[in-house]
Parts: sequence; C-alpha cells; structure tokens
Amino acid sequence: MISTEQRGFFGTVLAVIVGIVSLMASGTCTQAAEAVRILIIDGQNNHDWRKTTPVLKSCLDATGRFKVDVVTTPGNGKPAEDWNAFRPKFTDYDAVMSNYNGQSWPEPVQKSLEEFVSGGGGLVIVHAANNAFPEWAEYNKMIGLGWRGADYGARVTTDNDGKLVLKEKNQGPGAGHGSQHDFAVIVRDRQNPVMAGIPAEWMHVKDELYHGQRGPAANMNILATAFSAKSTGGTDEHEPMVWWIPYGKGKVLTTVFGHGDYSMKCVGFQTILARGTEWVATDKVTLPVPAMFPTATAKLSIDDVK
Repeated sequence: MISTEQRGFFGTVLAVIVGIVSLMASGTCTQAAEAVRILIIDGQNNHDWRKTTPVLKSCLDATGRFKVDVVTTPGNGKPAEDWNAFRPKFTDYDAVMSNYNGQSWPEPVQKSLEEFVSGGGGLVIVHAANNAFPEWAEYNKMIGLGWRGADYGARVTTDNDGKLVLKEKNQGPGAGHGSQHDFAVIVRDRQNPVMAGIPAEWMHVKDELYHGQRGPAANMNILATAFSAKSTGGTDEHEPMVWWIPYGKGKVLTTVFGHGDYSMKCVGFQTILARGTEWVATDKVTLPVPAMFPTATAKLSIDDVK
C-alpha cells in the first residue's frame, strides 16, 4: 500500500511533468467538469512556431482543464483564395491564443476577433504575437504595447516599487531586447487571480527580455516585470513582462516570455500561461500554483524533473 507521504510525493512530481498545473486539493486531483475551449492560431512567425505551438498546446492539455484546437494560417505569399478560406469561428471558443506574427489577416477575420473579444471572449498574446499587425488599430488597443518603433506611441515601465512610469513617444528607446539569458521576474499585482499565490520574485529560464515596447498603453494592468540590465544589452529599467487589458466585455492577456520552446518550458511561464488562459476565458482561476516552482535564486524547467 502506498503511504500518504509517497502519494503526496508522486502527485507533486506528476504535476510538474504534465505541465505544472494539474488540479490538486488535499492530496487528491480534481478535474473541471466542463472543458474550456481554446483556439491557438499559428502559421507565420519570425520565431519557430512549429516547435513552440506544440509546447503551448501540451501545457494546456496537461491540465485537463482545456479542450485545445489549433488553426494554421496560409503561409506568407499564398494566393488570395487561400486567405479567403481562412475564417476561424472564434465564437466556438472561450478564448483565442495567438502564436502568430506575419502578414495581415483579412478584414473579416480582424472584425470577427474584435467582436469576439469585445463581446466577452478572451485573448492571449504570446511573445512575438505582440509584434504583429502594427496597422490594425483595434489590435493595438487590445495588446496595449507591441514591438514598435520609438515614434509609434507611449512606453510603459515601472519604478522599483512597481509604480507605473509612462513616457511619451520618442522618449527613450523603441522595441528591442538584449542577449538571451536567465532573469528574475517580479510579480507586481499579487491580488490578481492569475498571480495569487505565485512567489513575489522568481527566476525565468533563458529567454529574450523585451524592452521599449510601444503602443496606446491605455488601461494597462501590469502583472509582472523584469529588470532589463544594461550588462545584457537592456535599458536599466523594469520592463513589463505580463499584463492584461479590458476590451469591451473581454480580457486580453499578454506575456512576452517565450522566444523558444526551451523558454516555454519554464515552470513559471507554463503556470502563468495556463492560469491566465483560464482567467480570460472564464473570469476564474481554479488551477493551482504548483508546489515545485522557481525561486528568487533558482530557475526550474519541466525538463529538469524528467
């Protein structure tokens, strides 16, 4: 017979391996009765979406909370008839996750996404997806900040205490990043359901640390930041890493973590991704913070426990 101690140990290890977000309560696992429907969109990106989309999907699948579909857009330069057939039905889902950065979507698809989110749907933007669509005004409102030049719009950082610092266009740098490296993440809003229970500071694995993002920057709620050190090619300021924006009745969550599949295997990234997706889709977070989580001095990848 397996002892209570053994059962707790194996449950913790399993939670890490399957995505770090399996539901656990009093030593037993519980699963939501109804799956949350998620659509991931990929197909073009300046990053390797063929490697990263499977990581995103497996992270969500492993929780048992979601039913995940993936739709892949036509490739760059494909004829108009291919794009005319690209009409994802967003209303079949509770939230959409974008792993896309490429040519503009047809106007009917843009309008459909706007109506979906403003009507109460969720949208999750992952890493380079915030680079996309600089000419799409409503998309820029939804994401708040994107990979844009210094003359595009406002820039947002925080001071050491987490207070918002707003700079107008052409003040400071445009979007960029220094060398890839491990870096510390500071949670700025521990009351938000996505961040509740997550350590105040934790180490993220090797990744690009975005800085100088630009955009309308309206109604931004910053959940986490990272210090962009000059020694790694940064700005010497606290740059936003995770934030959300209300759009009509819906919510848009952006995480700029996730340059490569190795970056997405960070336990912290996967926890925030799953909890954030659940929140924008349902307005609730039932997925727990795992017992094994990065600390202020030690990073943790799901590969580290396999």
